[in-house]
Amino acid sequence: MTGQTRIARRFAQLKEAGRTGLVTFVTAGDPDPETSLEIVRQLPAAGADIIELGMPFSDPIADGPAIQASSQRALDKGASMIRTIDLVQQFRKQDNDTPIILMGYFNPIYIYGTEKFVQDAKAAGVDGFIIVDLPPEEAEMRKPVSEAGLDFIYLTAPTTDDDRLDVVVKDASGFIYYVSVTGVTGTKSAAVDDIEAAMARLRGHTDLPIAVGFGIKTPQQAAEIGKHADAVVVGSALVAKIAENLEGGCVDAVLGLIRDLATGLRGG
Repeated sequence: MTGQTRIARRFAQLKEAGRTGLVTFVTAGDPDPETSLEIVRQLPAAGADIIELGMPFSDPIADGPAIQASSQRALDKGASMIRTIDLVQQFRKQDNDTPIILMGYFNPIYIYGTEKFVQDAKAAGVDGFIIVDLPPEEAEMRKPVSEAGLDFIYLTAPTTDDDRLDVVVKDASGFIYYVSVTGVTGTKSAAVDDIEAAMARLRGHTDLPIAVGFGIKTPQQAAEIGKHADAVVVGSALVAKIAENLEGGCVDAVLGLIRDLATGLRGG
């Protein structure tokens, strides 16, 4: 596996182990910089195979109430793109194996400077990007990401037809993120039968691993969906745990849910 990206290595390891990966999403800087770093540092030990870090933004239009609130909490505590990159750098001091993906919107990247952002993110230890408002036709970020040897991950949805799938997967790398429901994050869940059919269709278009997200909140849901996907993504349920425990204990609450999700995925 020499020469592979961290993301490719992790999915190869998961395949060799015969298990489904757990991708965890938290917003960088939520609920405050110190607690956020503590949570992120402990994610792998709790069971996270890949970490998605949300880049706080003032107008996260594709996200539901839980993630919108997490972004605002982080911004209220001074979150910025520089601090997000620094969080990754701090994490890498103790973990050089767990893949980290930055997820968010293009506006703050554009303001930062696209090429500088990609280079700074790479230097900090970022492995890939999910930019929800950049479709494949918008290539201004994809080129520097590719040149840096990092992954650009695209979203697909139940409404993505076969012709559009070919366009989406053409320039994707790392994995495909299947948004299992239409609408914003964290508001509803998909039926397992629908996901099974969607996975079969997607695999007719790409050999990349497929991660399923949006609306997965319980170990039972993760286990059922995990039978058909290469990884499951949990985000809104985790940031909701932070919101529910702002007065104390949010680290333990988040990590406890992740342990339960990982146990469910592994048949425990």
